[in-house]
Amino acid sequence: MTAPAFRLEHDFLGEKKIPADAYWGVHSARAVENFPISGTRISAMPDLIRALARVKKAAVRANADLGAIDRQRAGAIVMACDDVVAGKLHDQFVVDVIQGGAGTSTNMNANEVIANLALEKLGHDKGRYDVLHPNDHVNASQSTNDVYPTAVRLALWNAIERLLDAMAYVRAGFEAKAGEFREVLKIGRTQLQDAVPMTLGQEFMTYAVMIGEDEARVREARKLIQEINLGATAIGTGINAPGGYAELACRYLAEDSGIPVEKASDLIEATQDTGAFVQLSGVLKRVATKLSKICNDLRLLSSGPQAGFGDIKLPPRQAGSSIMPGKVNPVIPEVVNQVAFEVIGNDVTVTMASEAGQLQLNAFEPIMGWALFKSISHLTNACITLQDHCVAGIEANHALLARRVRESVTLVTALNPIIGYEKAALIAKTAIVTGAPIADVAESLGIMKASELEALLVPDRLTQPVRLDHG
Repeated sequence: MTAPAFRLEHDFLGEKKIPADAYWGVHSARAVENFPISGTRISAMPDLIRALARVKKAAVRANADLGAIDRQRAGAIVMACDDVVAGKLHDQFVVDVIQGGAGTSTNMNANEVIANLALEKLGHDKGRYDVLHPNDHVNASQSTNDVYPTAVRLALWNAIERLLDAMAYVRAGFEAKAGEFREVLKIGRTQLQDAVPMTLGQEFMTYAVMIGEDEARVREARKLIQEINLGATAIGTGINAPGGYAELACRYLAEDSGIPVEKASDLIEATQDTGAFVQLSGVLKRVATKLSKICNDLRLLSSGPQAGFGDIKLPPRQAGSSIMPGKVNPVIPEVVNQVAFEVIGNDVTVTMASEAGQLQLNAFEPIMGWALFKSISHLTNACITLQDHCVAGIEANHALLARRVRESVTLVTALNPIIGYEKAALIAKTAIVTGAPIADVAESLGIMKASELEALLVPDRLTQPVRLDHG
């Protein structure tokens, strides 16, 4: 006998055919029909899927302890959640990442998948909700309004951990280059004009410090999302949840996830407030802005190879033109720039979505979560790509930098403490008019021998504060 291709499920809107092998049910099916928006399913966010399963597991453990659900059903649900955390059935999370309903479709999708998996563990067919129900059992003592934001925070915490690792990775790459270039003199620039000498190592260490500062800011923002509203149910009053459930569920969630989540002191406030998402998004924008600035510098410093700055050489990654043979473009910094533009745009999305919240709930957390996940994921990949395919292979243009330092009129600034401003200005003016090196000009003016000036052209004298000798 051929197995049926469909099973019949119903909700208060009516009946619906569901593929017999699907672990999702009627609520997920309606969401798939209602939200054909991005074409990207929530299965594209495995961190979120695992987080949802962890929340459901913590909830059912608390419910079983408090007598809100029997141990047999609870045990099956726990096993089903563990399977999802381990990566099973992620393809069954089929609703679009952009959806109306404040995440209800995502929560329902999780309830149905976990319920049908638990039914199989109890020896029953999928869809036997008279035995174990997605809402009555998997969603017991819960609402989308506390499950979804808690799961998003949990998922973001894990994603941020990977971002921090990636930021540390590229920071270490810049630190290594700073050490490699510590004796390489060059002319620094302000407002794109020649300024005073520095080392290429100092320039690259600046990038490392910038990234390191942002690592600290990301950690601060991550701490804010450790506060969760699990146990709030619909609006924060805890309706339909047994006494002590919120504390117990939060404790189980922290224990199972290894993330130091803590119950919000005011669950009504926590259910409607998305300020932590705004803060995190703002910090991600800061990271993106800094990375983009660094990549702007790398593109400018490597411009040329003959008619540009040419201070450094980026590793060639691919042909740069379909018409100009031999042209190589700074494609890695360019792609990081584009990630930064996206993150800045995502921050606007998060800001607008947070501002649009009304009364006891913000209905727009799905787009906030999606924007934040994209920002974190793409920044993570951008940092790794920048280090692997660009920073690690950067070379200094030693000959060009050395010639520029020898010929630069800006060196007279370093002479101020020795010969005074007026004589230094005379040397600079004469060098600009004649085009002669400042060492030759200084000697021709009788101010300083060329050999004496050449002796001053060392990193310690040109790139650090003057050390005064007091007799």
